[in-house]
Amino acid sequence: MQGGKVEICGVNTSKLKVLSAKEKEELLKKAHEGDEKAREELIAGNLKLVLSVVGRFSSRGENPDDLFQVGCIGLIKAIDHFDTTLGVQFSTYAVPMIIGELRRYLRDYNSIRVSRSVRDLAYKSLNARQELSRTLNREPTIEEIAKALGSTKEDVAEALDAIVEPISLYEPVFNESGDSVYVMDKVCDERNTDESWLQTIAISEAINKLSDREKKIINLRFFQGRTQMEVAEEIHISQAQVSRLEKGALLKIRKEI
Repeated sequence: MQGGKVEICGVNTSKLKVLSAKEKEELLKKAHEGDEKAREELIAGNLKLVLSVVGRFSSRGENPDDLFQVGCIGLIKAIDHFDTTLGVQFSTYAVPMIIGELRRYLRDYNSIRVSRSVRDLAYKSLNARQELSRTLNREPTIEEIAKALGSTKEDVAEALDAIVEPISLYEPVFNESGDSVYVMDKVCDERNTDESWLQTIAISEAINKLSDREKKIINLRFFQGRTQMEVAEEIHISQAQVSRLEKGALLKIRKEI
């Protein structure tokens, strides 16, 4: 990036043209009539739309040039298949097409490879789920999908899990007035709370203040699950001594925290 100039695939993104709704409508009609120049103008005039979608996938670690090219393929498909009689904005149709193309690319070229048989079962399961939803008027269970396909529920569940894309913790899920809420903001660990984390630190610091013998007894008793008799045999003292030292160590820990 130099002087505000950002190049992707040799395209200076700071100089990309943005078409008005009327211009898009006119160019779409001409493109669908076979006007190649109008089609090229449409592609060039919607490259900023591709960039905005590609930005959502920037955290995946992929080459931005590759993602941009794949996004352009999605844009071209959207231009060629858009129905001007639908009464919807072109971007409303194009964005899902671009996202779909990018997801297919990331799925097919992901370092974590999913076998063809698993992918095929996953897509058959998705189709079966759609069909069953229509006939049952509700979301079908995994068992019902598996029965319809003549497969096991375990295989169906595994296949569907295999094609689910991982989501970045920095993926925005909500945006208002320029302030984004990310996935990580919505993730909650109810078990490891700030309070339990601080308590763990306090206990660790208290144990560090014990004598070496007391530390060993606490470690063997509460971290390795040994009985007092087993501890007594290991450190060569009586069980009564282990009991006394253990109680004393616990009392010291309680006083510290």
